[in-house]
Amino acid sequence: MTFEQNLQNPLVSVITPTYNRPAYLKEALSSAVRQTYQNIEIVVSDNCSPQNIQALVESFGDSRIRFSRNETNLGMIANTLKAFKMAKGKYVACLLDDDMWEEDYLAKLVPLLEANSNLALAFCDHYIMKANGEIDYVASENCSRDFKRAHLKEGVYQPFWKIGLVDGSIATAMAAVIRRDIIDWDSIPHEVGGSWDVYLTYLCGCSGLGAYYYPEKLTRYREHEQTETMLNGSRNRKDVQVKIGKSLADVFCYEQFMKDERLQEFKPYFQQRWAHINTTVGVAFLRAEKVDQARSYFWRSLKQNFNLRAVAALLLSFSPAWLASRF
Repeated sequence: MTFEQNLQNPLVSVITPTYNRPAYLKEALSSAVRQTYQNIEIVVSDNCSPQNIQALVESFGDSRIRFSRNETNLGMIANTLKAFKMAKGKYVACLLDDDMWEEDYLAKLVPLLEANSNLALAFCDHYIMKANGEIDYVASENCSRDFKRAHLKEGVYQPFWKIGLVDGSIATAMAAVIRRDIIDWDSIPHEVGGSWDVYLTYLCGCSGLGAYYYPEKLTRYREHEQTETMLNGSRNRKDVQVKIGKSLADVFCYEQFMKDERLQEFKPYFQQRWAHINTTVGVAFLRAEKVDQARSYFWRSLKQNFNLRAVAALLLSFSPAWLASRF
């Protein structure tokens, strides 16, 4: 890209919140600086990592990288929102510190937004990669199918509530470029926690603008020991606490969606999901041997949507703690 072309292209802010994953972060940033679309700023917000992340960032010698380090750990959501608020670009795209982009990711999505001012975002499909960076093609295709992208046609979706909030097709945390000024970044509540990406999709939908789907895998999501996918089946106490936090964030988001009059046609789905996740929170508390808290979530679930999973878990909660914790 020539200097003249660079001036004609709008600035894109690459948002990278990070905490103590220098090896993965190096690969993520390498994929950002190699973008064929070059008019970017890369905002790296280090959440007080014990390792010297600044030295790693400075080793790139790239003036487009802006680095900020928190004096204390703010928590994941606060650090992420801080990075978004530092952005100066016309568009923002999140690159988490353990993910990667294909070199033409921005070059293929940004022009779609430039050509149509009625778009809130442009998104694509993505690969699943293993911890070592190797692409898992089977998992990638399964993911595309599970999130309804496998047969999603290229083009504009307006409104995009169904593909965004029901099908989960839009991965704003790692495979979408967003028009920055349509979001009030100060209004995002911290209760969204680890579900901030889902809530961001919701806010983009609230703009009334459309979403463009580009049916190509242009980013890579890394599965490793700290990702939600790997934590789901863990019984480790720390992992269970992380799972509880993520589930409570999901509960908060679905409560907001159920209240929104624009989403009433999807309310039965949100109610079902809300009940299911409350049961999931209860099971997590059972595994942590916090029986009273567990039961409260099972009752919440059953009041919203009667289901056998919640009934079985509730009954099990009256068994000895060592047995109930095996659920």
